[in-house]
Amino acid sequence: MDQVRRAVLWRNLEEPGIEYCVLGRDAEHWLLEGTVVLPLAERPGRVTYLVRCDDGWATRRVEVRISDGQSERSLTLNVDDEQRWWRGPDEVADWRGLSDVDLGVTPATNTLPIRRLPLHAGEGRDVTAAWVRFPDLRLERLPQRYTRVDDDRYRYESDGGRFVAELEVDDLGLVTRYENGWERIATIDAPR
Repeated sequence: MDQVRRAVLWRNLEEPGIEYCVLGRDAEHWLLEGTVVLPLAERPGRVTYLVRCDDGWATRRVEVRISDGQSERSLTLNVDDEQRWWRGPDEVADWRGLSDVDLGVTPATNTLPIRRLPLHAGEGRDVTAAWVRFPDLRLERLPQRYTRVDDDRYRYESDGGRFVAELEVDDLGLVTRYENGWERIATIDAPR
């Protein structure tokens, strides 16, 4: 990462857990890089991730590693210019055309559609995310809706409205509070 823009620390509001995340850039990509520590299937879990996005905030590469004290697993996804998703040599055909990855263990990936969609207050947009579930790294499509409530609040809905949460975000689109999920407890901007 060539340029760090902001580092944040989140705490989980539902179960013991904490996350350190950095938003930054390299020469070609926006980057989200983080480490999440929380129980995974009743085991101590550590998840590290790196998400690379193009200048329009469409996902280009995802790297995830999980350690639970007994085993380690990893997942790497690449997205080509035609928005085809690849897990190694195999295309994830069900994800063709999707722009956003949603890592189910972090609020960081909510930043992608928030930055990518130019929503004004009162406007909403339906998207479908490439959802990575934890701890099994199962890949699914997840229909979502983002509605901008005001400058720093969004209503997030998924699973046909069965899940709804209010997100408060900062000026870079990073979550400051995810209703019943996460809250930011520390932040620092890199010197410019």
